[in-house]
This record gives sequence, C-alpha cells and structure tokens, in this order.
Amino acid sequence: MTAKVIRVVIADDEPLIRAGIRMILTSAPDIEVVAEGANGREAVELARSHAPDVLLLDIQMPVMDGLTALGELGRAAPGVRALILTTFGERENVLRALSEGGAGFLLKDSAPGELIGAVRAAASGDAYLSPAATRHVVDQLATGRAAGRGEAARRRVDGLSERERGVLALLGEGLSNADAGRRLHMSEATVKTYVSRILAKLECENRVQAALLARDAGL
Repeated sequence: MTAKVIRVVIADDEPLIRAGIRMILTSAPDIEVVAEGANGREAVELARSHAPDVLLLDIQMPVMDGLTALGELGRAAPGVRALILTTFGERENVLRALSEGGAGFLLKDSAPGELIGAVRAAASGDAYLSPAATRHVVDQLATGRAAGRGEAARRRVDGLSERERGVLALLGEGLSNADAGRRLHMSEATVKTYVSRILAKLECENRVQAALLARDAGL
C-alpha cells in the first residue's frame, strides 16, 4: 500500500530559509511542499486554499506575524496543523503559540532528520516539541519559580503510576518520545501513549507544562 503523502506549506519571510526547508523536506519520499508564503497573511490564505496537512510557520514575519496568523488559522483552516519555527530567544512566543493551538515547535537550525520527523509527527496528530528548545524553555521558566510550587506539584503527580512518573521525569529533561523510549526500553508508540495519558491526568495542555511540573515536583 502506498504511503500517504504529507502536504506542507512553508511560511517564512527569508527566501533562503524557505529554500533550505523545501530542499530538506522534498528529500523525504512521503512529503510534498505545495506552496510557500512570505508573511502571516499569505500563510493563512495558502492554508485555506491548499488545505495542507502541515503549515511550517515562522513567528517573526511582516504584514502579519506568525502568532497572529496562528490565531486566524483556527477559523480559516481548522484542519491544518501548524508547526512553529523558532529561535532560542523567543521562548515567551513559544508558550503563546502552544496555548493558541500550535502543533509544536522546532528550532530553525534543527538537523534535517529532526525537521522531517517533526513534520511527520505533526501530520499524525502528535505534538512535536524540539527537545533542545524544550530544555531551554523549561530551564528559563524554572528559574525563580516559587518554592511553594514543589509541594503542589508533588501532590499532582502522586496519582501517576511509577511508569508514568518515569516518563514524566524524562519529559522534564526535554527528551523526545524516541529518546525516552530508548532510555526506558519501550517503543516510541508506547511512550506516546503514556505521554497522552500523563497530559490528561495532570490536565496539562502540552509537554512544556508537563516538563515544568516534573521539575517542580523534583522528578
């Protein structure tokens, strides 16, 4: 059976960045770049007209920035999964993007394999958070957090099983599902199932919130 081709739209105001991303993605047999845009307004219009599986969305763009575009995307093309392109210096924007429905984020200088894997994860309905960016965001946000959060966090994680706590601890380290699976001798699919269950039990919207909770709880 032929594998489904993942249709992607790239939105970034730098032509060289777009060209590099397109070259990487089209090297994968199951990914097709169907359109490119140079600002957030174009990104929304292209998502509406092409109905891609995944929209790669830069945050800093003219006419309309990526975060504003993300907000409009939910109304214009609700079935499109938006994967945010970011840099280390934009952690606050990352958290806002996740809260507004982004399918995850990765760094612009990510390795080609990570970029392809992120697109595949987003297309499959998984939330992809770059491990390097997650660690950075969590480290920055954890600094100076109130000491009283520790006890509250420990109470929240008390309801998790031992295995779930182990997976949560690795989320706190910023590990991907694949890396966590290797550490725990589990399949990536099994880790994904555990992560979904943990997020539901802890009422966390995304992996960053879960990672911060793991840090607060001392896991």
